[in-house]
Amino acid sequence: MTATTTSDRSDLSELGRSEATLRAFLHGLPGVDQVGAEQRAAQLGTRSIKTTAKAWAIDLAIRMVDLTTLEGADTPGKVRALSAKALRPDPADPSCPHVGAVCVYPSMVPYAAEVLRGSTVHLASVATAFPSGQAPLAVKTADTRAAVAAGADEIDMVISRGAFLAGRYKEVFDEIVEVKAACDGAAAGLPGSPRAHLKVILETGELATYDNVRRASWLAMLAGADFIKTSTGKVPVAATPPVTLVMLEAVRDFRDTTGRQVGVKPAGGIRTTKDAIKYLVMVNETVGPDWLDPDWFRFGASTLLNDLLMQRTKLTTGTYSGPDYFTLD
Repeated sequence: MTATTTSDRSDLSELGRSEATLRAFLHGLPGVDQVGAEQRAAQLGTRSIKTTAKAWAIDLAIRMVDLTTLEGADTPGKVRALSAKALRPDPADPSCPHVGAVCVYPSMVPYAAEVLRGSTVHLASVATAFPSGQAPLAVKTADTRAAVAAGADEIDMVISRGAFLAGRYKEVFDEIVEVKAACDGAAAGLPGSPRAHLKVILETGELATYDNVRRASWLAMLAGADFIKTSTGKVPVAATPPVTLVMLEAVRDFRDTTGRQVGVKPAGGIRTTKDAIKYLVMVNETVGPDWLDPDWFRFGASTLLNDLLMQRTKLTTGTYSGPDYFTLD
Protein backbone atom coordinates (compact mmCIF):
# COMPACT_ATOMS: atom_id res chain seq x y z
CA MET A 1 0.00 0.00 0.00
CA THR A 2 1.26 3.45 -0.84
CA ALA A 3 2.34 5.39 2.23
CA THR A 4 -0.02 8.26 3.03
CA THR A 5 0.63 10.98 5.56
CA THR A 6 -1.86 11.88 8.26
CA SER A 7 -2.21 15.35 6.76
CA ASP A 8 -3.07 13.86 3.35
CA ARG A 9 -5.88 11.81 4.90
CA SER A 10 -7.08 14.82 6.88
CA ASP A 11 -7.22 16.86 3.68
CA LEU A 12 -9.44 14.21 2.08
CA SER A 13 -11.77 14.21 5.06
CA GLU A 14 -12.27 17.95 4.60
CA LEU A 15 -13.33 17.70 0.96
CA GLY A 16 -17.03 17.46 1.69
CA ARG A 17 -17.11 20.77 3.52
CA SER A 18 -17.67 22.84 0.38
CA GLU A 19 -18.85 22.40 -3.18
CA ALA A 20 -15.74 24.11 -4.50
CA THR A 21 -13.20 21.84 -2.82
CA LEU A 22 -15.16 18.70 -3.72
CA ARG A 23 -15.49 19.79 -7.35
CA ALA A 24 -11.80 20.70 -7.59
CA PHE A 25 -10.79 17.28 -6.25
CA LEU A 26 -13.16 15.24 -8.42
CA HIS A 27 -12.29 17.12 -11.60
CA GLY A 28 -8.62 16.84 -10.72
CA LEU A 29 -8.72 13.05 -10.87
CA PRO A 30 -6.86 11.58 -13.86
CA GLY A 31 -9.07 11.11 -16.90
CA VAL A 32 -9.96 7.59 -18.00
CA ASP A 33 -8.45 6.38 -21.27
CA GLN A 34 -11.63 5.03 -22.87
CA VAL A 35 -9.88 2.97 -25.53
CA GLY A 36 -7.36 1.64 -23.02
CA ALA A 37 -10.04 0.67 -20.49
CA GLU A 38 -12.13 -1.13 -23.08
CA GLN A 39 -9.13 -2.95 -24.55
CA ARG A 40 -7.88 -3.97 -21.11
CA ALA A 41 -11.31 -5.30 -20.11
CA ALA A 42 -11.61 -7.21 -23.39
CA GLN A 43 -8.13 -8.69 -22.97
CA LEU A 44 -8.86 -9.88 -19.45
CA GLY A 45 -12.05 -11.47 -20.77
CA THR A 46 -10.03 -13.82 -22.97
CA ARG A 47 -8.13 -15.44 -20.10
CA SER A 48 -8.85 -19.13 -19.54
CA ILE A 49 -8.51 -21.09 -16.31
CA LYS A 50 -7.88 -24.76 -15.58
CA THR A 51 -10.64 -27.13 -14.49
CA THR A 52 -9.48 -27.25 -10.86
CA ALA A 53 -9.38 -23.47 -10.73
CA LYS A 54 -12.81 -23.34 -12.39
CA ALA A 55 -14.35 -25.43 -9.62
CA TRP A 56 -12.88 -23.06 -7.02
CA ALA A 57 -14.05 -20.01 -9.00
CA ILE A 58 -17.62 -21.34 -9.28
CA ASP A 59 -17.88 -21.91 -5.54
CA LEU A 60 -16.42 -18.46 -4.89
CA ALA A 61 -18.86 -16.88 -7.33
CA ILE A 62 -21.79 -18.62 -5.59
CA ARG A 63 -20.61 -17.18 -2.26
CA MET A 64 -20.48 -13.74 -3.91
CA VAL A 65 -24.05 -13.73 -5.27
CA ASP A 66 -26.57 -11.27 -3.85
CA LEU A 67 -29.65 -13.34 -4.70
CA THR A 68 -32.13 -10.66 -5.67
CA THR A 69 -35.81 -10.12 -6.25
CA LEU A 70 -36.96 -6.55 -6.80
CA GLU A 71 -40.34 -6.80 -8.47
CA GLY A 72 -43.65 -5.16 -7.73
CA ALA A 73 -45.21 -8.63 -7.65
CA ASP A 74 -42.90 -9.92 -4.88
CA THR A 75 -44.80 -11.77 -2.16
CA PRO A 76 -43.83 -13.02 1.31
CA GLY A 77 -43.91 -16.60 0.00
CA LYS A 78 -41.61 -15.82 -2.90
CA VAL A 79 -39.14 -14.05 -0.61
CA ARG A 80 -39.16 -16.91 1.92
CA ALA A 81 -38.51 -19.42 -0.86
CA LEU A 82 -35.69 -17.30 -2.29
CA SER A 83 -34.13 -17.02 1.19
CA ALA A 84 -34.30 -20.79 1.65
CA LYS A 85 -32.54 -21.20 -1.68
CA ALA A 86 -29.87 -18.73 -0.54
CA LEU A 87 -29.10 -20.98 2.41
CA ARG A 88 -29.13 -24.24 0.39
CA PRO A 89 -28.70 -23.38 -3.30
CA ASP A 90 -28.53 -27.06 -4.23
CA PRO A 91 -30.57 -29.11 -1.73
CA ALA A 92 -29.21 -32.32 -3.26
CA ASP A 93 -25.60 -31.33 -2.54
CA PRO A 94 -24.82 -30.15 1.00
CA SER A 95 -21.26 -29.29 -0.07
CA CYS A 96 -22.58 -26.42 -2.20
CA PRO A 97 -21.83 -23.09 -0.45
CA HIS A 98 -24.51 -20.58 0.46
CA VAL A 99 -24.77 -17.23 -1.32
CA GLY A 100 -23.50 -13.92 0.00
CA ALA A 101 -26.82 -12.19 0.60
CA VAL A 102 -30.48 -11.94 -0.22
CA CYS A 103 -31.54 -8.53 -1.57
CA VAL A 104 -35.18 -7.38 -1.38
CA TYR A 105 -37.33 -4.29 -0.99
CA PRO A 106 -37.69 -2.91 2.58
CA SER A 107 -41.27 -4.20 2.89
CA MET A 108 -40.01 -7.74 2.22
CA VAL A 109 -37.15 -7.65 4.74
CA PRO A 110 -39.14 -9.20 7.64
CA TYR A 111 -39.98 -12.28 5.56
CA ALA A 112 -36.38 -12.83 4.49
CA ALA A 113 -35.25 -12.28 8.08
CA GLU A 114 -37.53 -15.10 9.28
CA VAL A 115 -35.60 -17.58 7.15
CA LEU A 116 -32.07 -16.14 7.35
CA ARG A 117 -32.00 -15.45 11.10
CA GLY A 118 -29.04 -17.20 12.74
CA SER A 119 -27.24 -17.83 9.44
CA THR A 120 -24.23 -16.06 7.95
CA VAL A 121 -26.12 -15.07 4.80
CA HIS A 122 -26.49 -11.30 4.78
CA LEU A 123 -29.82 -9.56 4.33
CA ALA A 124 -29.61 -6.60 1.98
CA SER A 125 -32.35 -4.15 1.16
CA VAL A 126 -32.57 -1.50 -1.51
CA ALA A 127 -33.63 1.85 -0.10
CA THR A 128 -33.64 5.60 -0.79
CA ALA A 129 -36.45 5.57 -3.37
CA PHE A 130 -34.90 2.78 -5.43
CA PRO A 131 -34.46 2.75 -8.39
CA SER A 132 -34.96 6.43 -9.31
CA GLY A 133 -33.57 8.08 -6.18
CA GLN A 134 -36.17 10.80 -6.71
CA ALA A 135 -37.43 11.48 -3.20
CA PRO A 136 -36.73 13.96 -0.40
CA LEU A 137 -33.81 13.12 1.86
CA ALA A 138 -36.13 12.62 4.84
CA VAL A 139 -37.97 9.90 2.92
CA LYS A 140 -34.67 8.24 1.96
CA THR A 141 -33.36 8.13 5.51
CA ALA A 142 -36.71 6.89 6.85
CA ASP A 143 -36.67 4.16 4.19
CA THR A 144 -33.19 3.15 5.33
CA ARG A 145 -34.02 3.14 9.05
CA ALA A 146 -37.12 1.03 8.41
CA ALA A 147 -35.11 -1.59 6.52
CA VAL A 148 -32.45 -1.73 9.25
CA ALA A 149 -35.10 -1.98 11.96
CA ALA A 150 -36.70 -4.91 10.12
CA GLY A 151 -33.42 -6.81 10.04
CA ALA A 152 -31.37 -5.66 7.04
CA ASP A 153 -27.63 -5.63 7.69
CA GLU A 154 -26.78 -4.21 4.27
CA ILE A 155 -28.38 -1.23 2.52
CA ASP A 156 -28.15 -0.66 -1.23
CA MET A 157 -28.82 3.04 -1.81
CA VAL A 158 -29.01 4.81 -5.16
CA ILE A 159 -27.45 8.21 -5.72
CA SER A 160 -29.34 11.16 -7.17
CA ARG A 161 -28.03 10.96 -10.72
CA GLY A 162 -29.74 14.21 -11.65
CA ALA A 163 -27.87 16.06 -8.93
CA PHE A 164 -24.58 14.42 -9.87
CA LEU A 165 -24.94 15.14 -13.59
CA ALA A 166 -25.87 18.74 -12.79
CA GLY A 167 -22.61 19.06 -10.87
CA ARG A 168 -24.23 19.31 -7.43
CA TYR A 169 -21.61 17.02 -5.92
CA LYS A 170 -21.99 18.20 -2.34
CA GLU A 171 -25.71 17.42 -2.42
CA VAL A 172 -24.91 13.84 -3.43
CA PHE A 173 -22.10 13.67 -0.86
CA ASP A 174 -24.34 14.91 1.94
CA GLU A 175 -27.10 12.44 1.05
CA ILE A 176 -24.68 9.53 1.27
CA VAL A 177 -23.41 10.78 4.63
CA GLU A 178 -26.98 11.02 5.95
CA VAL A 179 -27.97 7.58 4.68
CA LYS A 180 -24.78 6.13 6.17
CA ALA A 181 -25.80 7.60 9.53
CA ALA A 182 -29.28 6.08 9.13
CA CYS A 183 -27.63 2.67 8.66
CA ASP A 184 -26.58 2.78 12.32
CA GLY A 185 -29.57 1.21 14.01
CA ALA A 186 -28.36 1.89 17.55
CA ALA A 187 -27.78 5.57 16.81
CA ALA A 188 -31.25 5.74 15.30
CA GLY A 189 -32.79 4.54 18.57
CA LEU A 190 -32.92 0.84 17.75
CA PRO A 191 -30.97 -0.83 20.58
CA GLY A 192 -29.18 -3.99 19.56
CA SER A 193 -29.33 -3.21 15.85
CA PRO A 194 -25.95 -3.45 14.13
CA ARG A 195 -24.71 -0.82 11.71
CA ALA A 196 -25.68 -1.98 8.26
CA HIS A 197 -23.04 -1.84 5.54
CA LEU A 198 -23.80 0.73 2.87
CA LYS A 199 -23.60 -0.11 -0.84
CA VAL A 200 -23.87 3.00 -3.01
CA ILE A 201 -25.39 2.41 -6.46
CA LEU A 202 -23.96 4.75 -9.10
CA GLU A 203 -26.28 3.69 -11.96
CA THR A 204 -23.33 3.84 -14.32
CA GLY A 205 -25.51 3.40 -17.42
CA GLU A 206 -26.82 6.93 -16.81
CA LEU A 207 -23.47 8.57 -16.06
CA ALA A 208 -22.50 8.74 -19.75
CA THR A 209 -18.67 8.72 -19.42
CA TYR A 210 -15.97 6.70 -17.69
CA ASP A 211 -14.68 9.94 -16.17
CA ASN A 212 -18.06 10.37 -14.46
CA VAL A 213 -17.91 6.76 -13.24
CA ARG A 214 -14.51 7.45 -11.67
CA ARG A 215 -15.71 10.71 -10.09
CA ALA A 216 -18.89 9.09 -8.75
CA SER A 217 -16.87 6.19 -7.33
CA TRP A 218 -14.55 8.54 -5.45
CA LEU A 219 -17.44 10.72 -4.31
CA ALA A 220 -19.26 7.72 -2.83
CA MET A 221 -16.13 6.43 -1.09
CA LEU A 222 -15.23 9.83 0.32
CA ALA A 223 -18.75 10.05 1.77
CA GLY A 224 -18.38 6.69 3.52
CA ALA A 225 -19.57 3.95 1.15
CA ASP A 226 -18.62 0.42 2.21
CA PHE A 227 -19.29 -0.83 -1.34
CA ILE A 228 -19.76 0.86 -4.68
CA LYS A 229 -22.26 -0.81 -7.01
CA THR A 230 -22.71 -0.35 -10.74
CA SER A 231 -26.42 -0.48 -11.31
CA THR A 232 -29.99 -0.95 -10.17
CA GLY A 233 -30.61 -3.45 -12.96
CA LYS A 234 -33.60 -1.33 -13.95
CA VAL A 235 -32.01 0.58 -16.86
CA PRO A 236 -30.98 -0.84 -20.26
CA VAL A 237 -27.24 -0.54 -19.66
CA ALA A 238 -26.18 -2.20 -16.42
CA ALA A 239 -22.81 -3.69 -15.40
CA THR A 240 -20.15 -3.86 -18.11
CA PRO A 241 -16.55 -5.07 -17.84
CA PRO A 242 -14.98 -1.65 -18.70
CA VAL A 243 -17.13 0.18 -16.13
CA THR A 244 -16.31 -2.42 -13.48
CA LEU A 245 -12.62 -2.08 -14.36
CA VAL A 246 -12.79 1.69 -13.79
CA MET A 247 -14.50 1.12 -10.42
CA LEU A 248 -11.94 -1.50 -9.39
CA GLU A 249 -9.12 0.91 -10.21
CA ALA A 250 -10.89 3.53 -8.11
CA VAL A 251 -11.13 1.30 -5.01
CA ARG A 252 -7.49 0.27 -5.47
CA ASP A 253 -6.34 3.90 -5.65
CA PHE A 254 -8.63 4.87 -2.77
CA ARG A 255 -7.07 2.24 -0.52
CA ASP A 256 -3.57 3.33 -1.57
CA THR A 257 -4.49 6.91 -0.65
CA THR A 258 -6.55 6.43 2.52
CA GLY A 259 -5.78 2.95 3.83
CA ARG A 260 -9.50 2.04 3.71
CA GLN A 261 -10.72 -0.84 1.57
CA VAL A 262 -14.07 -0.57 -0.22
CA GLY A 263 -15.97 -3.35 -1.99
CA VAL A 264 -17.33 -3.47 -5.55
CA LYS A 265 -20.62 -4.95 -6.76
CA PRO A 266 -21.40 -5.23 -10.47
CA ALA A 267 -25.13 -5.77 -10.91
CA GLY A 268 -27.43 -6.37 -13.84
CA GLY A 269 -26.78 -8.40 -16.97
CA ILE A 270 -24.36 -10.95 -15.47
CA ARG A 271 -26.11 -14.21 -16.25
CA THR A 272 -23.58 -16.96 -16.97
CA THR A 273 -20.74 -18.72 -15.22
CA LYS A 274 -18.45 -17.64 -18.04
CA ASP A 275 -19.33 -14.00 -17.38
CA ALA A 276 -18.79 -14.37 -13.62
CA ILE A 277 -15.35 -15.95 -14.08
CA LYS A 278 -14.32 -13.12 -16.40
CA TYR A 279 -15.14 -10.67 -13.62
CA LEU A 280 -13.18 -12.71 -11.07
CA VAL A 281 -10.14 -12.67 -13.38
CA MET A 282 -10.52 -8.90 -13.68
CA VAL A 283 -10.64 -8.54 -9.90
CA ASN A 284 -7.51 -10.62 -9.41
CA GLU A 285 -5.57 -8.83 -12.13
CA THR A 286 -6.66 -5.29 -11.19
CA VAL A 287 -6.88 -5.15 -7.39
CA GLY A 288 -5.45 -8.51 -6.32
CA PRO A 289 -6.59 -11.38 -4.11
CA ASP A 290 -7.60 -9.12 -1.20
CA TRP A 291 -10.84 -8.46 -3.09
CA LEU A 292 -11.48 -12.11 -4.00
CA ASP A 293 -13.79 -12.49 -1.04
CA PRO A 294 -17.55 -12.00 -0.59
CA ASP A 295 -16.79 -9.27 1.94
CA TRP A 296 -15.26 -7.20 -0.88
CA PHE A 297 -16.83 -8.34 -4.14
CA ARG A 298 -20.42 -9.33 -4.95
CA PHE A 299 -22.57 -10.07 -7.95
CA GLY A 300 -26.01 -8.48 -8.03
CA ALA A 301 -27.96 -11.18 -9.84
CA SER A 302 -31.22 -13.04 -10.04
CA THR A 303 -30.45 -15.57 -12.79
CA LEU A 304 -26.68 -16.08 -12.44
CA LEU A 305 -26.98 -18.55 -9.56
CA ASN A 306 -28.80 -21.21 -11.59
CA ASP A 307 -26.13 -21.25 -14.28
CA LEU A 308 -23.40 -21.50 -11.62
CA LEU A 309 -25.25 -24.46 -10.09
CA MET A 310 -25.62 -26.19 -13.48
CA GLN A 311 -21.91 -25.75 -14.24
CA ARG A 312 -21.00 -26.95 -10.75
CA THR A 313 -23.09 -30.09 -11.23
CA LYS A 314 -21.43 -30.69 -14.59
CA LEU A 315 -17.96 -30.55 -13.01
CA THR A 316 -19.05 -32.82 -10.18
CA THR A 317 -21.05 -35.46 -12.07
CA GLY A 318 -19.93 -35.05 -15.68
CA THR A 319 -23.49 -34.38 -16.85
CA TYR A 320 -25.63 -31.26 -17.05
CA SER A 321 -28.77 -30.86 -15.05
CA GLY A 322 -31.51 -29.21 -17.08
CA PRO A 323 -32.30 -25.55 -16.45
CA ASP A 324 -35.55 -26.62 -14.77
CA TYR A 325 -33.67 -28.78 -12.21
CA PHE A 326 -33.15 -25.74 -9.99
CA THR A 327 -35.92 -23.40 -8.87
CA LEU A 328 -36.43 -20.33 -11.02
CA ASP A 329 -35.75 -16.99 -9.33
